[in-house]
Amino acid sequence: MEALETKLQYTFQDPALLEQALCHSSYANEHRSAHLRSNERLEFLGDAVLGFVTADCLFRRHPDLPEGDLTRIRAALVCEQSLYEAAYALGLGRYLRLGRGEESGGGRERPSILADAMEALIAAVYLDGGMESAAALIHRFLLDGQGEAVEERRRDYKTALQELVQRKADQVMVYRMLDEQGPDHAKVFTAEVLVNGQSIGQGRGHSKKEAEQSAARSALENLGCQED
Repeated sequence: MEALETKLQYTFQDPALLEQALCHSSYANEHRSAHLRSNERLEFLGDAVLGFVTADCLFRRHPDLPEGDLTRIRAALVCEQSLYEAAYALGLGRYLRLGRGEESGGGRERPSILADAMEALIAAVYLDGGMESAAALIHRFLLDGQGEAVEERRRDYKTALQELVQRKADQVMVYRMLDEQGPDHAKVFTAEVLVNGQSIGQGRGHSKKEAEQSAARSALENLGCQED
């Protein structure tokens, strides 16, 4: 735990909060006699703290942006992928307490479990050190220096490609899956986008939706029409 606290740049006054943040429900259910509590309640609180700190940050940083733009940027910052990346940077998976099933099923690498643990960790810091400490953690790992990554998440390449293709009449655009590899907890999909039966782009992702977005981005690049 000391190694994790060093990475967090925060030392807990109540180490039990940190332990609870890292306790998955599968582990708590297997050790009921120990009266362990899972991180689910902390996850709930952490989501609210993260949302508030992010909204406050964006409100102050972008005084001229309308509500809709602020909402979209916040969604990109607090999405599962963003939380997963922060948890991965911390190496959070190695510290989790998982039940036997989750352990054998690759739970330490599962994006949803790591993202939830990151939210629980935010709540633990909030309860232990207050909003200032929680905000510092959020800024350090989720807000500061994330501009390029956030812009990437905000872009909807499929919509942009569809609008481009529809400029000409009688254009038929479809997506299809070409490949699916890896275990259930870490699958990689390969998608292709075709216009009138001709392939114009391929892409990969950890979900079918992500693969299609990647294929659409590739198509826009191939067509020389990607937005800056």
